[in-house]
Amino acid sequence: MSELQASLLAIGLGVIIAVYVFGWWQQRRYRNKFSAAFEANHTDALYQPGDAGPAARVQQSPSAETADSAAGGEIIADAETTEVPAAELYAANLLDDSCALLDARSDFIIELNLSEPSHAAVLDGLWQRKFDFRKPVQVCGLTLGTKKWERVIAESQVLYSRFRIALQLVDRGGAISETKLADFKDLVLGVAKQIKADTTVPDIRETYHHAVEMDAFCAEVDQMVGVNLVPPGTRLLRGGRIAQAASMLGMTLEADGAFHFLDAQGRTLFSLINRDSKPFQHLTLETSSTAGITLLLDVPRVENPGEKFDQMMDVARELALELQVNMVDDHSAALSEKGLALIRTRINDVELKMCARGLTPGSSQARRLFS
Repeated sequence: MSELQASLLAIGLGVIIAVYVFGWWQQRRYRNKFSAAFEANHTDALYQPGDAGPAARVQQSPSAETADSAAGGEIIADAETTEVPAAELYAANLLDDSCALLDARSDFIIELNLSEPSHAAVLDGLWQRKFDFRKPVQVCGLTLGTKKWERVIAESQVLYSRFRIALQLVDRGGAISETKLADFKDLVLGVAKQIKADTTVPDIRETYHHAVEMDAFCAEVDQMVGVNLVPPGTRLLRGGRIAQAASMLGMTLEADGAFHFLDAQGRTLFSLINRDSKPFQHLTLETSSTAGITLLLDVPRVENPGEKFDQMMDVARELALELQVNMVDDHSAALSEKGLALIRTRINDVELKMCARGLTPGSSQARRLFS
């Protein structure tokens, strides 16, 4: 074998391995994202992940003794540390869209008042451990020049006079624990001590109470609606045919292996997934087949979810006609107009509860908490 042939063979093997690894990675992401919709027992077409109640989402609080010792963060000797009720910490100033989402009900916010204007690099200890808390951490800074709050990144060269460092309290993984809150407090106070910054710190116990309360509410309204499209008998749906029908109705195949119906801002209104938990892939669409597909509506993450449900059902009916399939619930029973009306009512109830709480479905804040 010549050197050229050997090189071409090695390149070919490398490409095959890369494609295989990418496919495996994509399938793993897909399963992690959508498998929750099929794990619980559901009634009708209404999937309710996390419907076991707050306990399924909330991390257990450590014992009182452990919490007390963990919460006792280091007090800064050469700078002022002020502890205030969490509800009083957040002040409404000029914020960019990202920083405006920070709220004492959903974030543990520690404010640093710098002794002299500084770049983001002074927070070096924080940047190194930003991903240690299993919840998003966001840093906002008050610019020296424009006197406006903006999101701060580690590489920023802007001079800031104050920082707000926030740890998100709740997402679909549950509520933050008191131990994590204490660890975060210790980290930020340690950074503040190094740069001689005065700090304003919320009370950990009160913050944890907010986290548990918010998580319980999110668990109550966290609902996903699914409509299954299944061919009669033993007929299988070809992947290429599904892609053609989805494309005709304005849906596009995204990197997560699902077809998405997007709004003008590129946000998902509802999605179409494979019922057998395998992601759709561009390279295998023409050769793949499935026993059914499912349209999914993530209720808290879309604006006007009742209207989006109606829109999704219009697409479901079009797909049913185009692919010659039946619309059924999770128990393979045909969906009736009465059943669909009941689901619509439940969706409206979720919307009313969220709006009464000041959390609009589909808002940036809702998408952040239901992520």
